[in-house]
Amino acid sequence: MIFASGAEGASRSGKRFVYKDKKTGKVASVSVVDRYHEGRIVYPLAKIDPRLDKRMVRAATIAQERSRARSKSRCWHYVKDALLASGAVNSRPKTVLAKHAGEELVRVYGFKKLPIRDPYKAPIGAVLVYGARRAAGHVEIRTKTGFVSDFRNKKPSRRPLIGVYAKV
Repeated sequence: MIFASGAEGASRSGKRFVYKDKKTGKVASVSVVDRYHEGRIVYPLAKIDPRLDKRMVRAATIAQERSRARSKSRCWHYVKDALLASGAVNSRPKTVLAKHAGEELVRVYGFKKLPIRDPYKAPIGAVLVYGARRAAGHVEIRTKTGFVSDFRNKKPSRRPLIGVYAKV
């Protein structure tokens, strides 16, 4: 067994956990981590892609300003409003389910699906669409410090990512 000498974002209590190593049969011990400080983890900041339409960055700003601390389960509604207010779309998207947002954005509004599979690598203003088997899915916009829809979050959704969309 190999143990790291330190853990980022963790606090040690001074207590030790004693165990018997199965391979060697020797008694060993490790420090006990008693508290975890999530705030110490640094998530990568997003960048502005100069090839994208400037209205996408404006949509991210509008969504950030209008978002709340907690979800109201109205992600696609809030993203539609931000896209419309920024001028990225010329009429309100009609799809009801968030998981169908990408298809409509490409077909009707001239968005392109970007070849990005990691939400953290999405440029500022990109629309991230997530799927779900029996639910409506989720949609959010990438901001400099995180992700926003009807609420703000530093982490992306845990749902399966369908695609990252932006207007070029």
